[in-house]
Amino acid sequence: MDVESKSGRPCVRARAALVAGSLGLLLAVGGCGASGDAADSGAKAAPREALSDGGGAAASAAPEEGSDHKAAGKKAAPKAGASHVIRTATLSVEVKSVPKAVAAARGVVESAGGLVATENTERLDDTYETSHLVLRVPQERFQEVLRELAGSGKLLSRTSNAKDVTDRVVDVESRISTQRASVARVRELMDQAEKISDVVALEGELSSRQSDLESLLAQQASLKDRTSLATITLDLTPPDAPGDDGSRDEDPGFLDALGGGWDAFVTMLRWIAVAFGAAFPFLLTAALAVVVWRVLRKRGAARRSAPAVAAAPAGEDGASAS
Repeated sequence: MDVESKSGRPCVRARAALVAGSLGLLLAVGGCGASGDAADSGAKAAPREALSDGGGAAASAAPEEGSDHKAAGKKAAPKAGASHVIRTATLSVEVKSVPKAVAAARGVVESAGGLVATENTERLDDTYETSHLVLRVPQERFQEVLRELAGSGKLLSRTSNAKDVTDRVVDVESRISTQRASVARVRELMDQAEKISDVVALEGELSSRQSDLESLLAQQASLKDRTSLATITLDLTPPDAPGDDGSRDEDPGFLDALGGGWDAFVTMLRWIAVAFGAAFPFLLTAALAVVVWRVLRKRGAARRSAPAVAAAPAGEDGASAS
């Protein structure tokens, strides 16, 4: 009985160690096969080790369980993936020379690996001009480029926005994978179809699914472009530039009024000259018509008076003869 009890205790402890090792293997995510082999070998060696140290097997199983948790954590961490963020910013900067500022902004963006998407320069009058730029820069250089552009002159306004679209990117990628598998299944059914009606129906279904797949691919490309390149809208204006209505900020003085009156006078003369130039061909034609009409009228009057003069002498001779 004593021998059986002594030999039974190691067996019980070995079973407990085996159960603890099994629980650790179930909680672990990766390395199930290798951990299972290690647990089996530990269970076979447990009766011998239990004679010298009763809790050795259980103690060795606990560290294995902790190491499995660490390994699972390391494998699960990359599953979260990188975040996808759409960054936009708007800057309004007052600069001394708009052309020089535009050239400097283009150089900053191109040196950062970006590009100038849109450039619109507008001249307000003979002196002032403004420029509107839409810049695309890599996400990792976004803040650096933003600081350089804001420091190129007097910062008038600045707004920035960041929108996390990671869930949308993951959803689109998942839908693309599913749609591709669906298209592949339809193609397999088309290869197996024997009736023409089945082939026609499957072709319509394939066309619809391919159209959905192309739409998803377009969304994926758009998201990739917007998340890889940030957008900066830059407005450059010179000091004391006229406002949107063409008027300056300061109140007009006598010289401004005199200049405005002179401009109005010159404008009136210009319009009079334009009107005269437009009417000149018609006036010239009318004058020529009047001259021709007078000439023809004089000739007609001369022809009518000539027979009357010729008839008068003849009448006088006849009277004298009688």
